[in-house]
Amino acid sequence: MTREVSSARDRDALGRAENSRPRDGLGRPLPHGSAGVARVEARERTPDEALAEAQEYLDAEMPFHAHEVLEEQWKRAPEPERALWQGLAQLAVGLTHQRRGNSRGAVSVTSRGADAVERYVAIAPHGIDVGGLVVWARALAARPDGEVPVPSLRLV
Repeated sequence: MTREVSSARDRDALGRAENSRPRDGLGRPLPHGSAGVARVEARERTPDEALAEAQEYLDAEMPFHAHEVLEEQWKRAPEPERALWQGLAQLAVGLTHQRRGNSRGAVSVTSRGADAVERYVAIAPHGIDVGGLVVWARALAARPDGEVPVPSLRLV
């Protein structure tokens, strides 16, 4: 039996499925025609640019958007740094889950992110406050229903 694929589905330039529905500040899809927030522009960024942009999104309480910036960096990063960027993206996803009220998801993803970045604590690549992020992530995982401040990605 041949399965017919609908061409009505949103696709990107490479033919991958993509959802063009507008989204709110936490990345939740809104009904078509709603006014959503601007999406993250897909483009190549330096590590410094990615960290600065992700921090701006975090400070604006838009961790889903920060995750998109960090995930893009993860996919472009050289192999020795891929786990770092993946872990940073997971920390932003964990915060997204926490802000959406999904405590279980917050604990799970934030813990994975902390585990991933922890191996970089002695290096602090790109001035990332790895130690501070691990402490922050463990605190969020311990109290996902509590008030959790936005983390700082960089050493201050």
